[in-house]
Amino acid sequence: MTDTPDDVRAARRARHVAIRAEVAQEEAEAAEVEAAENATALDVPLHLRIDRRLDERLRELAAADHIPTSALVRRLLRQATEHRAESLTAADVERIARRIAREEIDHT
Repeated sequence: MTDTPDDVRAARRARHVAIRAEVAQEEAEAAEVEAAENATALDVPLHLRIDRRLDERLRELAAADHIPTSALVRRLLRQATEHRAESLTAADVERIARRIAREEIDHT
């Protein structure tokens, strides 16, 4: 039994409606996350200069989490300042120094 053109159109319309509903749901969830982040955000703008590679990486991470880049940066800054209380060991400092040296070599 073959589908009639009307059946094909109806099936296509049903798929489109389902896709639109799914997209609307995802957008609503993203808006809720953004609203929650904005509600907890302070009204203090912070401007900083970063290189393109870091910008691209932050945008990729934010997109993967379905949140705005600024919300991701706030989250990362919060996590970094909360973990600041932990003291670094000599091995930690050496590892950081090696990483910085590698990054400087890579950028020259």
